[in-house]
This record gives sequence, C-alpha cells and structure tokens, in this order.
Amino acid sequence: MERVASELCSQRIAVTGVVQGVGFRPFVQRLGEALGVVGEVANGMRGVEILVQGSLDAIESFVVGLREQAPSAARIDRIEREPLDRPFDEDRFTSRFTIASSGAGEEVQLAVGPDLAMCDDCRAELTDANDRRFGYPFLNCTACGPRYSIVEGLPYDRATTTMRAFSMCESCREEYEDPHDRRFHAQPIACPECGPRLAFEGVSEVESGSGDPLERAARAIRAGRCAAVLGLGGFHLCVDAGSPSAVARLRARKQRGAKPFAVMFADVASIERVAFVDEAERRLLTSPAAPIVLLRKRSDVPGIADEIAPGHPYLGCMVAYTPQHALLLERLDGRPVVATSGNRRDEPICRTLEEARERLGDLVDGGFLHHDRAIARPIDDSVARVLDGNPMLLRRARGYAPVGFEWSGFPEDGVDVALGAHLKNTVAVRTGRRVVFSPHVGDLATLEARVYHERAVSDLQELTRTRATRVVCDAHPDYASTLLAERLTNAPLRVPHHLAHVLAVACEHDLRGPFAAVAWDGTGYGENGGDADGNAIWGGEFFERTSENQLPCRQMRLRPFPLPGGERAIREPWRIAFGLVREVFGPGDVPNALRVRVTDTSDELLAASLRFAPRCSSVGRLFDAVAAMLGLCRVAEYEADAAVRLEHAALRALGSAPSVPAYPWGRRESLADVDDLDPRPMLEAIADDIDAGVNVDVIALRFHLALVESLVAFARSCHGAVDIILSGGCFQNCVLLESSIRGLRDAGYRPFWARQFPSNDGGLPLGQLTYADYVSREIPHVSRSPRQDSRST
Repeated sequence: MERVASELCSQRIAVTGVVQGVGFRPFVQRLGEALGVVGEVANGMRGVEILVQGSLDAIESFVVGLREQAPSAARIDRIEREPLDRPFDEDRFTSRFTIASSGAGEEVQLAVGPDLAMCDDCRAELTDANDRRFGYPFLNCTACGPRYSIVEGLPYDRATTTMRAFSMCESCREEYEDPHDRRFHAQPIACPECGPRLAFEGVSEVESGSGDPLERAARAIRAGRCAAVLGLGGFHLCVDAGSPSAVARLRARKQRGAKPFAVMFADVASIERVAFVDEAERRLLTSPAAPIVLLRKRSDVPGIADEIAPGHPYLGCMVAYTPQHALLLERLDGRPVVATSGNRRDEPICRTLEEARERLGDLVDGGFLHHDRAIARPIDDSVARVLDGNPMLLRRARGYAPVGFEWSGFPEDGVDVALGAHLKNTVAVRTGRRVVFSPHVGDLATLEARVYHERAVSDLQELTRTRATRVVCDAHPDYASTLLAERLTNAPLRVPHHLAHVLAVACEHDLRGPFAAVAWDGTGYGENGGDADGNAIWGGEFFERTSENQLPCRQMRLRPFPLPGGERAIREPWRIAFGLVREVFGPGDVPNALRVRVTDTSDELLAASLRFAPRCSSVGRLFDAVAAMLGLCRVAEYEADAAVRLEHAALRALGSAPSVPAYPWGRRESLADVDDLDPRPMLEAIADDIDAGVNVDVIALRFHLALVESLVAFARSCHGAVDIILSGGCFQNCVLLESSIRGLRDAGYRPFWARQFPSNDGGLPLGQLTYADYVSREIPHVSRSPRQDSRST
C-alpha cells in the first residue's frame, strides 16, 4: 500500500562526501526548520548522520534541498535513506531541529574537508574598521579557514583539532552556538581576544626589535631580504617579486636552477596586469581551493622580475588566500611576493618554527613570521591549470586533499593502502568504495622525505581509523615506497607502473568498456623486469582493453634506445641524444646535422659505454633527446627542464606557424612481443629541416604533432575502441595534450585524461588501487591481442 504524502514518517539519512567542517550541520538545521520537519544532525564516522521526521512531501523536499542548497565548500558524494518503523519521540529535541554531539562507530570514511581560502564575507570583515575582527590574521568561518591541517582525530570537532588550545571568549562562544550565525560550529573560530597570535623573529639588526609582526616582515621584504612566513600548512619563503637581486639570491640558496617560482598577489585585478586570465581561470583563482594557477604571461609584466620564470611563457599565480597573507601584502602596498615552499630541495615543507630555524636558517636573512596555532600536518600549495575549459590538477594538496573519491567499481568491503611511486609521491587509502588521498608528499630522494612518506602512510590510516589489510606499491624493486611496503608486509602487491597510470584515468572517468590508451612518462619500471631485448625502463607504451573484465594489454612501444651514463643522462640530455642517434642510425649513418649537434661520433669511449647502458622506451626521454638536438637544453637545471623548453618552443610556433605538417614515423617488429614505433623517419626529417635552416620552434611543433599522429594511428589500429586514455607525466605538456585532444576528436574518438588527479606519478595511487581490485576479482593480465596491420603509421 502506497504511503500518503501527508502521512507522518521518519527516516535515517546518511550523507557522505565533504560534509564535515564546511558548515553542513548548521545548513541542515536551517533547512529542516524552514521545511517544518523535526530531527537532528550529527557528525558521524561515515560523514553526516540525520534523523528526520515529517510528512513524506516535506522529507522529499528536505532531501532535494540537501543536494541543491548545500554550502559551496561541501561536496555530496552519496545520500543513503533508511525508513524507520515508527516515529521517534519529539521530546528528545530542544527545538524543532537540533545539532547533536558527534557519534562514533565501526565504519569509517574520512570526511574532513580541506583547508579553504578566505571567503568574501571574512575578507569584508578583515577590512571593516568597525568589525571586532578588523585586521585579525586568523579570522575564519564555516566557509573558509583551516580544516585538514589542524585536525588530529575524528569526528571533526574543536576538541580533536589543535584549536583546543584556545578557549573561546564569550562573544565567540555565542557565535559558535547560534544556528543562524555563519560561525555556528566553526571549529577554528577565533578573534583577537581568544585566538592565535602572530609573532616575528628577526635574524639581523635590520629586523630586530619590537612592533607589529606584519610590518616587520614587510620591512624585511622591502629591504630585499627573504622572510619565512608560516601560513595554513607550513612556511613559505617570501621575497619581493619585483626585485631581481632578491629573487636571484633565493634561487641560488634553494639550488633551484631555472625552475620557475610561484607569485602571490593581493587580488585577481593585480594578476591581470601581468597575465591573461579567462573566466574559467578567474573562477579557479578565486575558488575555495585557491590553487597556484599557471597563466600565460603578458609581454610586459610590471613589478615581476624576469628571474622568477626565466624564458617561460607561463607564470604561476595565486591570490592571497589567508587573512595573514592578505594583511602582509597590504603592508607591502599590494606589491606581489614570491611565495615558494619553505623547504630545501626534496625535503618536506617546514611546519614549526623550530624546524624552520634548523632547516631554513641559511636561506632566510629577513626573519620568521610565525604564529601559535599548531599545524598538525604540513600541506603544500596545489598547482593547476585550465585546459579544455576545465581545471586540471598538476599538484594535489591544499584545497583538494584529503577530499575523497568514490568509485562504484570498488568492492564495498576491504581496506587497501597504496604507497605511490618514488617521484611526486602521494598516498591513498581505500576503505570500501571510497578512496582518501594524502596531500602531495614529493620526491623520496632524502631521508627527511622518506620519514615524511612513512608518516603519511600511518597518519592517513590513523585519521580514518583503519588498518590496511593489503599494501599496494610500484613494481620497481628499489623505490623508497616499495622498500617501505616490504617493511609493512611480507607480500605487498606490486603494480606495473604504466598500467597504474592508465587505470587511474580509467577509474577517474568510470570507463568500464573497451578503450585504447597510452602511458607516456619519463621513467617507469617495465612489467616483469622489462622486455626480452633488455628494455627495462618504459615510458612510451600503447595499451588496449577489449572488455571490462580485462586488464589493458600492451600492444606497442617506442623503439628502445640506450641511456649512456644511466641517471646522469637524465641530467645531461645530450647523452640521451647521442644514445638515440647511435641506436637508430648506427655509427656510420648518422645524418650530418645530427652528428654536429649531438656529439662527434669519434667519441668511442662514450660509444663503447652504450653496450652496458640501461635501455628505455620512454617518450619523456625522447623529448630530452630532441631538445638537446635542437640546442634548447644540453644540460638540465631541474627535472623536465629539457621537455619544458621543447614545449615552449612549440608554443611559440603555434602563434606564428600553426599549420605545419607532422613528422613521419616508422613501425617495425621487435624482439619483444610488441611492435616498435620507430623514430628513424622523424629524425631524418628533423635533420633535413636543420640543414634547410627551418626555425627551431617549427621543428619543435612538428615533433609534437608527430606524437599526436602516432596516437591517432594507434587508435585506428585497435578493435573499434572509441575511448582513448592519455596518461603519464608527458601529458602535463599543454601543447601535447591540447593537440592530442583536438586530433583525436577530429578523428572521431573520445579522449580522456587526468583532471582531478595529476597525470604524473602524483595520481598513481588511484591506479594502484584499481589494479588491486582487478587482482581481487582474479581478472587475468591477458597477452597481446591480435590487431589490424597498421605499419603505415
């Protein structure tokens, strides 16, 4: 018998997603009161739990309102409803709808929101001389402020954050308890009477003394010195963005080479004076996440030293996202500052004054601007760009982590922890169908980074109150993440690196059917130790999946070539170029243009080393080789330096000569069980263009377009797959990615690429967990499937 719309009924509702720490409970209470339903809402271990009673129509309207009217910082993944057998006792509620104390339970899903940028309401209070929080560096509300960086346990309440050290004053307590106030149950609520305070510690006579900490820090920066500034998730190193000498000193002290710095601005209007900002980029800059956004520089960039991003067409820009940063820039009269991570190379960001003194002491000559709100866990700034009209994350940290990801393809039970790779490391825990990610950890090249990585693994499990029953890691035997996995369990599940890249994108976009895929990056361990011909370092791999119940199988690879000097070749791309031309042409048949540009072929000592050099099929290393051949980068100053220079050369050509033909490829059989994509025809054509005096930028563009043509040709050779996955770090190259998207769409295919997660190794844990699911379902890794002959690639 159907229920009458006006009949009284009761339901238990569970809401999962980002619903803790974002003003969701006060919103639910106000929604219930507006609709005339009785009930209560509480933070639970699966998100937010609601008991609601009223007419069926009113409850249906209530559920619609949950989805359509939720706070902007909230994200609802799922709403589960369970009818109750009988009405509950209205006498338990002190009003028509109440906020109950948080509960606890066995099942856990982390629902703490990320740290959020200052909202418009708080920004207005900050500059209102009549407001009691005027000029207060730590004002916040349920729509903004610290979350993840201060939480120490769950459920998310003030008592489980570092803010428990500050007792609320009477005024803050009134706001905290007023359901109609936007600070209702804002756990970090504070004011000048009861909250955290700033302090400044000078390191020279210029910065010594007393006074306003913000003014003292600003004075140091104006004097051309470097100030360490403690923000939401750790320290920034800040210098005047308009001072070439200050930027140059910071670059030298951080041993950063030519790698660009990020710049913090007072507002979007200031950014628009130095960079082009479209509507999608404006939304991203001013979003609650407020990441660093890569923007095209204008030809004239007043107030920005060339040394910040030397030779780069892009500038990493962010808006001052905390009250503290906004006040600092106000003291600087709106002058932008370089705001780079407060760490040494390959080390985690510093989060305490003691750490900063010890590790940053010789980098900082202006002093330390710090505060007494403890940071429970450090978190770096996120980095993003807009591509195809949508945000694309390059580094997933503040504002995005630990936002979870839910995929219905995962089983409802079990707990897995994925340890990521060696570079751009992140960690993830899967509990049921939900995955929770750590923020960006970084490269695991130092002891400090490895300690931080191990802490991130345990910390994420403690925060979710889970204990992994399976540890998943990269297949590379020597990665620090693999070695940690071996310490955590006797039998970690080892995941092929490039399959993880492909599966991460497939999971993000919920691709269940057939697809073709490429995984292009710099370095990754080959499956089963590599190919029969000695190619152990992969990175130019082509895959196909013909059905849902199948792991993608490798169909083709870039023709392998040696890396003389091993890892040294990555730092010296001319070595890669030498190995590539010797592999492709042999010692006596190298085109003269390449012989002159790469190295003299009489260098027999280097030539002899090729027999013992590791071999790779890496597109990332191919980028390095071509950049060296064109004279763009013979010795790299930072990771991906050569590839970035090649990308920027192609970008210049797009503006002047957008309609140029792609270089040709060859295709050949190999000793492995896959075909080789042969670069010989392309290299011969490059040599001809060099001899003909063709502009280097045009050659760079033709090289990019050649890679796109290889994608389209491979897609055509597959068994009718329409969905094409573009994965791996090479697709952070916007010229390659945008050209690939356009080329595939023009050919009738649907391209997919990483958006919510980095396409580099930062997104690898999602693919590792997806692979683990395939193993659990006993889906075999099938051998190469027969395809149409497409040697005309």
